[in-house]
Amino acid sequence: MTILDAIIQGVVQGLTEFLPVSSSGHLAITQHITGVAGEGNLFFNVMLHVGTLVAVVAFYYKLIWSLIKELFKMLGDIFTGKFKWSQMNYERNLIVMLIIGLLPLFILFIPIPGTDMKIKDLAEIFSGAQILLVTAISLLLTSGMLTIGAVFNRRNTAVSFKHMKEGKQGGRESYTVLDAICVGLMQTAAALLPGLSRSGSTLAVGELRGINKQKALDFTFVLGVPSILAAALLEGKDAVEAGIDVEPSVIAVGVIVSAVVGYLSIVLFKWFLKSDKMIVFIIYTAVVGLALTVISFMEIASGTNLFTGQPAALFA
Repeated sequence: MTILDAIIQGVVQGLTEFLPVSSSGHLAITQHITGVAGEGNLFFNVMLHVGTLVAVVAFYYKLIWSLIKELFKMLGDIFTGKFKWSQMNYERNLIVMLIIGLLPLFILFIPIPGTDMKIKDLAEIFSGAQILLVTAISLLLTSGMLTIGAVFNRRNTAVSFKHMKEGKQGGRESYTVLDAICVGLMQTAAALLPGLSRSGSTLAVGELRGINKQKALDFTFVLGVPSILAAALLEGKDAVEAGIDVEPSVIAVGVIVSAVVGYLSIVLFKWFLKSDKMIVFIIYTAVVGLALTVISFMEIASGTNLFTGQPAALFA
């Protein structure tokens, strides 16, 4: 792998990890077109995720630091019997809801009866499929979820019109237990389906539940910190066991590029959301999803990868 390859992959990772277009879906599409699965670069891929993790922490460092301080205060109140659910402030509510929102991820580790696989292993099967029909449908689901989010965001704004007069956005700012569970379940689904954007779908669920769009996006990104970290640790163990065959300088460039581009993509995403220009991502994911659906059915009919000419089957 060259420095140029590292830069290109860092840019793609940084953009697609946070913009609502699905990084896993675009990775699957890239591998399908090039015919390169990329298992040999597993450690490099893990480090790209570390770069995007740095981007989130850098952007939300004030919020994350306030949550860490509030966590210790909350633990102190719990041990001294002073903790009261009904009297939680914004930071304390966010901490509790983030924990609840992460719980559905444990579904991924449930064994699948009759096999030696866990539910999380389905993600690798879907993303590594010879024909990307699941990815195509998932991209269309992303477009649909973003549309639902946009519709409910307008409804939240209309209901909270008096807040807009005060210079505020429409919608609630605090999450409930049901809100957090719904977002967590959607994040779990996004972890399984390449093409279903984690940031876009969880944002949409928050808006559907009546949450302020900017607060919903903040919750989505902060929720991604432990999720990305856990994924990096789990994949990192496999990557080290598989061996590292990428130069340290190449890895460093990839991490820096993914971090910088990731930070800028968070800024860009928040601007698109604030400006009510999410239609760009709705159209993009719909067009790519439809195009990939057509290609998938053509490949099913021909039994051949249209890009590489290699044999392809819906079920390998």
